[in-house]
Amino acid sequence: DKIEREVETGRAKAVWAVSNGGVAEGIAKMCFGNRFGFEFEKKLSEKTLFTPCYGSFIVEINGRPAYDENVIGHVTENYSIKSADYEISLEKLQNVWESRLEPVFPCRIKTSDEKPEAYTYYAKEKITPAVKIAKPRVLIPVFPGTNCEYDTAKAFENAGAVTETIVIRNLSASDIEESVREVESVIKQSQIIMIPGGFSGGDEPDGSAKFITAFFRNPRIKDAVHELIKNRDGLMLGICNGFQALLKLGLVPYGEITDMTDDSPTLTFNTIARHQSMMVRTRIASNQSPWLSACEVGRIHTVPISHGEGRFIASPELIEQLAVNGQIATQYVDLSGKPSMDIRYNPNTSAAAIEGITSPDGRIFGKMGHSERKGEDIGKNVKGNKNQFIFESGVKYFTD
Repeated sequence: DKIEREVETGRAKAVWAVSNGGVAEGIAKMCFGNRFGFEFEKKLSEKTLFTPCYGSFIVEINGRPAYDENVIGHVTENYSIKSADYEISLEKLQNVWESRLEPVFPCRIKTSDEKPEAYTYYAKEKITPAVKIAKPRVLIPVFPGTNCEYDTAKAFENAGAVTETIVIRNLSASDIEESVREVESVIKQSQIIMIPGGFSGGDEPDGSAKFITAFFRNPRIKDAVHELIKNRDGLMLGICNGFQALLKLGLVPYGEITDMTDDSPTLTFNTIARHQSMMVRTRIASNQSPWLSACEVGRIHTVPISHGEGRFIASPELIEQLAVNGQIATQYVDLSGKPSMDIRYNPNTSAAAIEGITSPDGRIFGKMGHSERKGEDIGKNVKGNKNQFIFESGVKYFTD
């Protein structure tokens, strides 16, 4: 009851359920997670520190609680654990803790010392559609393995759009043909196509988004997409798995469905050779796209990523051309706001720290970060601006 009251009043800043590692484990891991130190106010025996204490909690309180007899110490800015008898560097302790499994699941790979340029592009004019729509309609195709359709639909609906989610069925050839007809019909009635994230087809065989790209290369779907983009000023958005599909289709950076060549950019496996899931900081590099019309160039956002194939690769010549055209939309940045190749900030070591790019006119946007995973209580313990207003901007493109 005491802990519940502290949580409800907001005085409890952090709570740890003590387990088999005892108080020592809890204090150390709470410090690791937030990069703070700790100083014991009273001497605790080795038995008290390391004995399993199931059912107990370590609570970080803002101010002193009414029950002083349970206070064991206080948080410090110095990254160490200190008592009357010793002071342990948490930097060293964390290295020892993390190094135990480093040979099995490596996290500290060597990355390039390159310092990517912070690209900056200001649009000369605002892109607008020929016809305004009071409530733009968004098509969200759901492929086998897609897992972000609910968050995506919610984000668009909260922004004022009408969404239609279509499950792509592939049990038989007739199911696929029926799905093609349905998607073709809805594209003709929609203003936006959004390809959400996930692991289409389990990212098999040997790579992501193959089924999505095969589906969109169907002549009927291809024609419907081109008609939307070229004749009706429509928009497309692809996040994570959707970005992979847009790239492999050529919709970014070329603005139309094309065959891939040796010079085409792509997204490949993370350098670390495994899935990455974390919060990252990204910087707005261009405001050319209608999707980023509410963003200031240089603004930094904190967004979640979750993927195994997010490393953007392109030739230096193509990257330079994308920068000149304002097609480099977002870049991964470090804590100082500078584009970085450090795996802690650029989790897949993408070339030029690129997180997202657009088509030449900006109306097709692909990015790795899950901007749809936002909300009042999402990532509340992580600092940073988490709303890029991408979905709101896409809707306002048609309504304002």
